[in-house]
Amino acid sequence: QVQLVESGGGLVQTGGSLTLSCSASGRALYSYAMGWFRRAPGKEREFVAAITRSGGSTYYADSVKDRFSISRDFDKNMVYLQMNSLKPEDTAAYYCAAGPGGRLERSTTYNFWGQGTQVTVSS
Repeated sequence: QVQLVESGGGLVQTGGSLTLSCSASGRALYSYAMGWFRRAPGKEREFVAAITRSGGSTYYADSVKDRFSISRDFDKNMVYLQMNSLKPEDTAAYYCAAGPGGRLERSTTYNFWGQGTQVTVSS
């Protein structure tokens, strides 16, 4: 079992930046591919970014490419999502997820999920 806890959300103005963190307990994260997803009010959950178990490859949704960056720190057992040039449409609850790998843009790939952290971007 892996317990994931997100932090770092908050209120930011358009064009601002935030860094989300995902901490894990229960098992080392090097066994898992990691992803970030988000859900805006009234919308389906959507893929944001993912990183492979080795950290050698990263993947991004087109809507965040060139603005967001996912990374992982094996020593700290953490995963991060650096978000720059934020837009009002980035407003959502952001969720960290861990899974064995495969199609990393699919939520069904992931076995473990955090409770989410809210990001609100004001216009």
